Amino acid sequence: MTALKIIQNDPLLLPYSAALEGRHEYVQTKINELTNGGEITLSDFATGYLYFGLHKIKRSWYFREWAPNATAIYLIGDFNDWEKDDKFRLYPIGNGNWEGKFHEKSIKHGDLYKLLIEWNGGSGERIPAWTRRVVQDPVTHIFSAQVWMPEQEYKFKIRKFKPSTQPLLIYECHIGMATEREAVGSYEEFRVNILPRIVQGGYNCIQLMAIQEHPYYGSFGYHVSSFFAPTSRFGTPEDLKRLIDEAHQHGISVIMDLVHSHAVKNEVEGLARFDGTPYQYFHGGDRREHPAWNSLCFDYHKNEVIHFLLSNCKYWIEEFKFDGFRFDGVTSMIYRNHGLEQDFNHYSDYYNLNQDGDAICYLTMANLLIHQLNSSGITIAEEMSGLPELAVSYDDGGMDFNYRMAMGIPDFWIRYLKEVPDEHWRVGHILWEMINRRDSEKTISYAESHDQALVGDKTLIFRMIDSDMYWHMQKGDETLAVSRGVALHKMIRLITASTINGGYLNFMGNEFGHPEWVDFPREGNDWSHKYARRQWSLADNEEYLYHDLNAFDQDMIKLVSKERKFNEWPIEKIWDNEKDQVIAYRRKDLLFVYNFNPTLSFTDYGILIKKGTYEVVLDSDNKRYGGFALNDDSILHQTEQTHLRNKGFLKLYLPSRTAIVLRRLEE
Repeated sequence: MTALKIIQNDPLLLPYSAALEGRHEYVQTKINELTNGGEITLSDFATGYLYFGLHKIKRSWYFREWAPNATAIYLIGDFNDWEKDDKFRLYPIGNGNWEGKFHEKSIKHGDLYKLLIEWNGGSGERIPAWTRRVVQDPVTHIFSAQVWMPEQEYKFKIRKFKPSTQPLLIYECHIGMATEREAVGSYEEFRVNILPRIVQGGYNCIQLMAIQEHPYYGSFGYHVSSFFAPTSRFGTPEDLKRLIDEAHQHGISVIMDLVHSHAVKNEVEGLARFDGTPYQYFHGGDRREHPAWNSLCFDYHKNEVIHFLLSNCKYWIEEFKFDGFRFDGVTSMIYRNHGLEQDFNHYSDYYNLNQDGDAICYLTMANLLIHQLNSSGITIAEEMSGLPELAVSYDDGGMDFNYRMAMGIPDFWIRYLKEVPDEHWRVGHILWEMINRRDSEKTISYAESHDQALVGDKTLIFRMIDSDMYWHMQKGDETLAVSRGVALHKMIRLITASTINGGYLNFMGNEFGHPEWVDFPREGNDWSHKYARRQWSLADNEEYLYHDLNAFDQDMIKLVSKERKFNEWPIEKIWDNEKDQVIAYRRKDLLFVYNFNPTLSFTDYGILIKKGTYEVVLDSDNKRYGGFALNDDSILHQTEQTHLRNKGFLKLYLPSRTAIVLRRLEE
């Protein structure tokens, strides 16, 4: 048997070929099982959302639910005064499924309802697992499902959208905190006020967090209760559809931060003990609860769970036109110990029976399904262990993710800022950390995401400037800490964004150095929204350096985005001088030069490069970007003659803590 291509490409995997081939074969075996040997497709299998839950068919309402341990199930709600009523009883129809049929006039749009589920030894109210709408009472704070069938369904103006991924430039967003008001923002506010900023910023992809309904707002959306319900905190399903449709009209793809790695422990709102058992959707015993997240872990061995989660993937793509997903917590899924307190230093760490083969199988099938539904669909894995086959196609022996998050890069920047004095920054080491990845995998690079903005942590600029951000960001009033922070903020982002091999990500507001952490309303801050918002007015005020950082980010992103297949251009290191702290590299006709030296500027600094004339296309020291404008960027730079046939010295003035990008002009 011919070895999988992933093994052929990486000989270090040869000792683990049996494990890789076994995983690959297990996926095919499971697909055959779920599709009756190929009689149907994965897409045909993943249609549970069209069957389960509440649906109006002709002149009747049908409700179906999977609850194998239940002995009786009733719908209770506004339509029967929340009383147990045989008129709204469900009946078993086999395989643990229950069904009820009700007259069309007995239930109406907007009605609130739940399930009353009985089992041997107990009973409980539950929100249906497949419900598409959940709302919270503003007074009692109780969550209920809501019948949602408006007279006017939203009609998408763009039915088929092909994402632009050359390169993928992601703006990571949280709808609720995207407003400047001290309140929860809405889909509509985001569409009207924030989407134009993203368009102006040059990003071609929006990553939406906290879309699946979650009881606790402060969980950042990671403790999901209702997997098929877009959170009603932000508005209606139609509002979300309109937002996605308008983004597509601007050529911007929209992906969801999808949480299939765990679920909230709440019983009334979520899936915990849904039918009275602790193990219906989740593992039993000591694998049921996540030891670090206070949540429940899905049992990916059960076909019913696979059906639920695969149907969830298809639902968001088909019903809302999402272009793909960033899968949260992949490391936690694929390791039995969730990757906690473990270093991954050798390939043997990936093939030592600590892996959950069912989780790996599920994730692979999810990717295959998504790419079956949309050949241009985007899937990204939040995975920190470095599992080799993750972002490799299934045909080549991998799990079929398009990208993996380059999670080591933000950790590197934090470590450098915390532990390494500026004069000891090693530029060769910095570049190596940016490009330390497998050639066979595309990655999403980022200097920081929402993780680094949370209370208890610090954004990069807050680490550099600290309290001076509150008092000295006005132009002309800068302190040394502010000048250093502003300069390095631009350089860190440029070297991160310009060395990508797949895509780049930024969390909203970080591009202009948002001055405060993210802290959601909670008892400890008297339920304040003060830190769960974004102060866009700082980026709009030309008197502040936030405005100039925002301008730099816009021009940096546009520089990268207008170069087609920028992410595929090879990175050629041109210069690496650790003593000077100067480094330069070339991508096609673009030359990137950095002087990280905190005290020294260099005059007529020679960079050996292909002969020709070079123009400045981006200068971090430009006055427009809060710099000191020590260079005249209008000057064309001509290489000087050397004894080398095709190369000459490009003589540049490199001020301290600046970066410059030049383009070679056609002769």
